[in-house]
Amino acid sequence: MAASILKTNVNTKSPEFEKNTRRMIDLVTQIKNEEEEIHQGGGAKAIEAQHKKGRLTARERIAKLIDPGSQFFELGGYAAYEMYEEWGGAPSAGTITGLARVCGRTFMVIANDATVKAGAFFPMTAKKVIRAQNIAIDNHIPTIYLVDSAGIFLPLQEDVFPDTDDFGRVFRNNAVMSAMGIPQLAAIMGMCVAGGAYLPVMCDHILMTEGSGLFLAGPALVQAAIGQKTSAEDLGGAKMHAQISGTVDFREPDDDACIARIRALADKMGAANPAPFSHVASRLPLYSAQEIYGIFSGDPAKQYDMREIIARIVDASEFEEYRAEYGETVLCGYARIGGWAVGIVANQKKHVQTLARGSDQKRMEFGGVIYTESAEKAARFILDCNQNRVPLIFLHDVNGFMVGKDAEWSGIIRAGAKMVNAVANSVVPKIAVICGGSFGAGHYAMCGKAYDPRFIFAWPTARYAVMSGDAAAGTLVEIKLKQLEREGKKVDEKAKKELYESVRATYENQTDPRYAAARLWVDGIIDPAHTREALIQSLEAAALNPEIAEFKTGVLQT
Repeated sequence: MAASILKTNVNTKSPEFEKNTRRMIDLVTQIKNEEEEIHQGGGAKAIEAQHKKGRLTARERIAKLIDPGSQFFELGGYAAYEMYEEWGGAPSAGTITGLARVCGRTFMVIANDATVKAGAFFPMTAKKVIRAQNIAIDNHIPTIYLVDSAGIFLPLQEDVFPDTDDFGRVFRNNAVMSAMGIPQLAAIMGMCVAGGAYLPVMCDHILMTEGSGLFLAGPALVQAAIGQKTSAEDLGGAKMHAQISGTVDFREPDDDACIARIRALADKMGAANPAPFSHVASRLPLYSAQEIYGIFSGDPAKQYDMREIIARIVDASEFEEYRAEYGETVLCGYARIGGWAVGIVANQKKHVQTLARGSDQKRMEFGGVIYTESAEKAARFILDCNQNRVPLIFLHDVNGFMVGKDAEWSGIIRAGAKMVNAVANSVVPKIAVICGGSFGAGHYAMCGKAYDPRFIFAWPTARYAVMSGDAAAGTLVEIKLKQLEREGKKVDEKAKKELYESVRATYENQTDPRYAAARLWVDGIIDPAHTREALIQSLEAAALNPEIAEFKTGVLQT
């Protein structure tokens, strides 16, 4: 096995290593501070109001629900970040989602945060719940809903109500998950009003706490609609639904008793079918994950060896590199992460000197660029992983595909199409991590969000767009200048520079990983030093789905 162990050549005392480390620590600290603020939900007064009702907050409920000593793996924490500010904001989109251990078993947890606009559904709230459900569907993860919501946020109802990825899809997914045999437990621990009332009733088990309400229309709306006066308790309280309508399975006195009952039910569930993927005892990497801070360079002009990153993620730092001397700007190889066998496809950021295709002339290939040979190699490797039931990990730091006459003559479009085809039709689990840049068609080929990764994460250094900020700003400014020229307006150098800086600043903001995470283009922003742990959580979740479809690619451009 010695030949497969990745050796490290990192100089941890070098000025470059120290500079990279300081920059990464600053970014990680900023993210963690922002997350702490997001975790306050609607703020101290809203939390106090929740407690005065005798109810726990959503995060307090989750903390009591999960196994002691375990960690809640939050997904979508940055959802709606810096959005809906005209309405006072919606931290974490007013709902908390993530993976948790409950009685030793992995669950998806979806909890309304009643401290944020009474848990009302904003457009991003619906999309976040749907994303969590889709993860549960793809990976066959049993799901627990902690319901405490006033329903749709009415001022934005047109963006919440009608479309395929809006509110109604939540209940459609409830039905689909039930039909698939994915267990769902719902606990009504506050208000559950209007269309939202269907969510718990479409689950396998329904629990409800005293003082909660479950009704299609609240007392005020009932009086306005049909003139009937009634109290909330008589209309849809826990006692009524337990004794008269027969809607709820368990009536509980308070949050603590309800959570204890959920755990008791989870404890009785049958075991999942065994995973079809190779798994052995986990072994730690040989090198410290903290060293990733100093190895990785967020400067797109700087080089680093992606093998050094891989060595700090995979078990025992062992990596069976596939076609190591061919198409070297993309690294492919087999490894284990947390004991799970994986295939890794990663962009190599080191420049490579090689021979031009079909000749003995030397050429330089730029790191982070996908060339014809690297696309062909990656496509073939992805086919092999599907053939052998090996989950795929994609590590992004990609500028895109190579352009120019030589690239076009070599068939770069054909090779790129082959790689995209292989990624699109893969049937094994795919997990993506955007480490640095993820630009243009390179983002697609490396399993971007549109290619159905089971999970997709970003480092704080991630940049996510059709092209880099400098390139985009230059292009957009040129277009604007030509438009002004056609209108007979002259622009001096100072105005050109100001226009460039303005366009670049806007574009850079939109390439920030927080902008992507706010819109759920990524499932979370992770600390690079915790990449291994995030991948292990994701692989364990993916392994809950034992079904692998037949692998077909259709026509490949050979």
